Amino acid sequence: MTSPYHTALKTGLAAVRDASGICQEIRSNCSSDAMNKQDHSPVTVADFASQALICRQLSQAFPDDPVIAEEAAEELKSEAGKPFLEEIVRRCENLGIACRPADVCEWIDHGRLSEYRDRFWTLDPVDGTKGFLRNDQYAISLALIENGRIVLGILGCPNLPLHSDAADGPRGVLAWALAGQGSWMQPLDAPETEPIRLSISDTDEPSRARFCESVESGHSSHDWSAQIAAALNIDREPFRIDSQCKYLAVARGDADIYLRLPTRPGYQEKIWDHAGGVIIVTEAGGTVTDIHGAAPDFTRGRTLAGNTGMVVTNGQFHQQVLQAVQSSAPP
Repeated sequence: MTSPYHTALKTGLAAVRDASGICQEIRSNCSSDAMNKQDHSPVTVADFASQALICRQLSQAFPDDPVIAEEAAEELKSEAGKPFLEEIVRRCENLGIACRPADVCEWIDHGRLSEYRDRFWTLDPVDGTKGFLRNDQYAISLALIENGRIVLGILGCPNLPLHSDAADGPRGVLAWALAGQGSWMQPLDAPETEPIRLSISDTDEPSRARFCESVESGHSSHDWSAQIAAALNIDREPFRIDSQCKYLAVARGDADIYLRLPTRPGYQEKIWDHAGGVIIVTEAGGTVTDIHGAAPDFTRGRTLAGNTGMVVTNGQFHQQVLQAVQSSAPP
């Protein structure tokens, strides 16, 4: 089946693969110093370099497409950010990309769209920065949204085992989905490899389900998750993993439920934290809503302002999970 998004997918896959490579290189060279952004979250050279590379490729291939991305070049223009900027320039030149510091900042700020458009990309250049810093799981997430609908999603997961039952085996997964055409994955470093179609688990009883949740309790309420598990008679230990790798875990059947539960009133989820993973789960046969059962609304700009939290399941018992979420919700 052909798709009108074939060129966009080809461009996106190449961009995410390149960004994954530079992230791996930065991490293997122990160049993982972080500085804090205004919201006190950490950001590394890899975050900025990944966004610069991907936005550069998107702007060249689709000059009319805006991008809503996580990072801004403002931090790089500060005294603390100057060494980061110089390193990014060096790494781009090592890849054969001649550039000046101003070029890098321009590429990064190509992702500064804030308001909704009928067609735009959304990017998290390193989702799970703390996982990256621990040399654990992180993801590069890219999605294309048209008329409020995710039509394409890509996840690059450099540290994720290719096969979940072989933790010591090959690592590095590139996963993607096109609307109406399923979800797929292949080794991150082997684009010539035949893609594997992803499918959610066939677990049909919530008591036999496996939870997947954030490593960081600041991202999702672990206490609330434990109450939900008890309500569903789930006694398996949760699978804790950083980043949108959790979405991929559900999409390929490693887990059955992923909960992103609010940790404070009024918090709005960022669209780049979810878009790439949402379509990969749904195209694999799963279900994604917020904690009230509403579909994710990607028409509100940089945040999912119309939603609260996120509930991701294999679709077999989604309503039961939602009922457990509501019945155990904190006052």
